[in-house]
Amino acid sequence: MSDPRDLPNAKTSPDVVRALDQLVLKGLELRASDIHIEPKEHMLRVRMRVDGVLVEQRPLPDTYAQPMISRIKVLGRMDIAERRAPQDGTFTFQAEGSPAVAVRASIFPSMSGEKAVLRLLLGGKLLGLDELGTSPEQSETLRRMSQRPGGLILVTGPTGSGKTSTLYALLNELDADRRNVVTLEDPIEVPVARITQGQIEPKAGFTFATGLRSILRQDPDVILVGEIRDVETARIAVQASLTGHLVLSTLHSNSSADTMLRLVDMGIEAYIVANALICVVAQRLVRTLCPACAELHTTDPALIDELGFPAPGLERTLRSTGCARCLKTGFKGRSAIFDVVPIDDEIRAVIKTAQTSLEIKKVLGRKGLPTLRRAGVDLVATGQTTLAEVLRVT
Repeated sequence: MSDPRDLPNAKTSPDVVRALDQLVLKGLELRASDIHIEPKEHMLRVRMRVDGVLVEQRPLPDTYAQPMISRIKVLGRMDIAERRAPQDGTFTFQAEGSPAVAVRASIFPSMSGEKAVLRLLLGGKLLGLDELGTSPEQSETLRRMSQRPGGLILVTGPTGSGKTSTLYALLNELDADRRNVVTLEDPIEVPVARITQGQIEPKAGFTFATGLRSILRQDPDVILVGEIRDVETARIAVQASLTGHLVLSTLHSNSSADTMLRLVDMGIEAYIVANALICVVAQRLVRTLCPACAELHTTDPALIDELGFPAPGLERTLRSTGCARCLKTGFKGRSAIFDVVPIDDEIRAVIKTAQTSLEIKKVLGRKGLPTLRRAGVDLVATGQTTLAEVLRVT
């Protein structure tokens, strides 16, 4: 692939088209989730989010800035003349001999010009529960919960932590021939045979809340809601889970304990939340060490102290150094860590009365359920990642 800076006369349309195509192709080659294109003084800065971290790429000349933003606007069906307001759009990118890739584009006006972020919706194959990275005990818990006739299963974690993959893995466990499975997604990332998938369209009034109300008139057995974003969607989802429907969804919170109170903070009565929830899954993605350049070293005692619990055997661990194979980051690929909490009577009782998540964490601690940090330490012990990386994401 040629260096985009070598392209002749960036102001001509064919060269801008080719430069943008090369950026997207490079992003796909690196399996980047996002491409950041940002005008700066004397250059057009380009970064790609690889394994959750932004990696600097070779910049483009500043003469590419406005033509490239205009090209993205045209592809995303945005207003090419509007430069003062943020805009969003989607388009499909397809290189010769490769499958089509959905791209979600966001334009944001800044002091130095309009910045574009392209999210590459790579999709992919459905993973089974045993392929996610859960322990055998966690996989069995999730498999058992997916067979329940009703209740609410929530998956939590930051953006890009693999929540959608977990939801799809749960869908994969269902008997879709005997159960009516309907989803509400934004966007639909992986088409799944034998289930009904709906994509929200806010501009047409098709939101998570309105879509969920409509689904309830479709005689569903299982409902997947891509994300609970507001109290209206939360109330409908909770009520649906209490009336004989299995509801799967995601929620943004920091931990499984925080998730249990997040719905209460949104205004739903604690006793209703306690009765609706049947399982909470918290997850993170940690970068795995590049096998070509990882080296053994003495672990910083301050990192071990920061864990907050004894971790014998971590005095000598692998660390990242960086090489050409891993783009000088020291890491290549990611692995998931999980905290899976089935809701039993004891946890329900504390949800109904808890004022802070600390009260719930104490109960979970007594039960001995593996936390995200402990799951991460297991990966450190087997040489898959570093202690600093585990502490970064947990």
